Amino acid sequence: MSDTSLDCLVVGAGVSGLASAWFLGRRGLNVRVLEAANELGGVIRSVRDGGFLIETGPNSTLARGGAFDEIVKTLGIAPELLVANPAASRRYVVQHGAPVALPGNPLAFLTTPIFSVGAKLRIFAEPFHQRADHEETVAQFVRRRLGPEFLDWAIDPFVSGVYAGDPERLSVRAAVPKIYALEARHGSLIVGALSRMLHGRAGGPQPSGRLVSFRGGMQTLPVAIARELGERVTLGAAVTGLARAGDGWVARTAGREYRAREAVLALPAYAAGTLLEPLSPPAARELAAIDYAPIAAVGLGFRRAQIRHPLDGFGMLIPRRENRITLGALFSSTLFPGRAPDGHALLTAFIGGARHPGIAQADDDSVTAQILADLRPLLGIEGAPVLTRVTRWAKAIPQYQLGHLERLAQLDAALAALPGLHLRANYRDGISVADCVENARRQAETVGRQAP
Repeated sequence: MSDTSLDCLVVGAGVSGLASAWFLGRRGLNVRVLEAANELGGVIRSVRDGGFLIETGPNSTLARGGAFDEIVKTLGIAPELLVANPAASRRYVVQHGAPVALPGNPLAFLTTPIFSVGAKLRIFAEPFHQRADHEETVAQFVRRRLGPEFLDWAIDPFVSGVYAGDPERLSVRAAVPKIYALEARHGSLIVGALSRMLHGRAGGPQPSGRLVSFRGGMQTLPVAIARELGERVTLGAAVTGLARAGDGWVARTAGREYRAREAVLALPAYAAGTLLEPLSPPAARELAAIDYAPIAAVGLGFRRAQIRHPLDGFGMLIPRRENRITLGALFSSTLFPGRAPDGHALLTAFIGGARHPGIAQADDDSVTAQILADLRPLLGIEGAPVLTRVTRWAKAIPQYQLGHLERLAQLDAALAALPGLHLRANYRDGISVADCVENARRQAETVGRQAP
């Protein structure tokens, strides 16, 4: 059988694919989404278990308006949107075996015990450091501009928390472009941040926007998009081949072909590369070179009395220098209401990543035991959790490593020989849910202009 009436075919029903299809549909194009799995949302999963609401993938996103707000409002799920507890502005890092709150303002920075007097004084020299004449890792950039203490106690845990990555390998231009842009435009992080503040603009070193989720969890968003797309989403339809068909594209699944003028591969880099290998070995090669970090996400439910720590913040990150295996834990029941039954607390811990990739693939008991061994003394946990749920992602988060932007440029050059074929996923232009939605809208506008 063949479907021949499509303007655009979208392969993949993660948030990038669903948002792409939704924005294309809003522009009057006839679209269809094909998804190999039998569930929507890609790595976005919200699971209810024993009165707990557990996120096994992204726990929240930073909403800055734009496409994310547009899609939430238009879908009618704005009443389900939750803004994080104000306490989430407090973020803990572990230092010398104890959680310490990172400074949230200049006065707190001056008084924090996290950084030495020398490290604090070094900040005043930051505007006088010269720009680098070559691409740097995040670690090289931070050491040069801010010094090693900022890398060890602030940036290293931040990179672990966002990318599950290694700051010695991630590209500063690709992984944290807004921070890199402050130096590129102003010659200084401090001068750049002050300039933007004086002009009333966001984009300084601190993230701007609202940290949000939904009453029913992050999976609310892909489910709502798919509900509006209706029969245009087909689950359990793995695309086994992709080929040119005249001036369009044909995708093959088991027993069926789908034809469209244009196609969007909203797949992880490695999966897109497999489909593109027969069409463009150079494009497939660039995609295969994009590394992904493995993660085990572990939901831990406790009676509130079992945890001595006040859990008064976003969560706790564990720097490499503390020599623990666990990357950190979110205080999920503090962040958003409804995550735990009355009298209980929910933590979401992460382990693995670029730092310790092997542990993410260990058995459930080993993963849980390691996390509890790391967290018990830090948070004052007593007794066993009343709920444990381990979810493994063998390839969880794309790593924007040195050479990433050049790799994407090579990929785009190879795709120029394949008109009407587009790639859209979180291995480029940002990894967050809101980034994926914004980038889907931008690309949908491009696809729409190419359709007659």
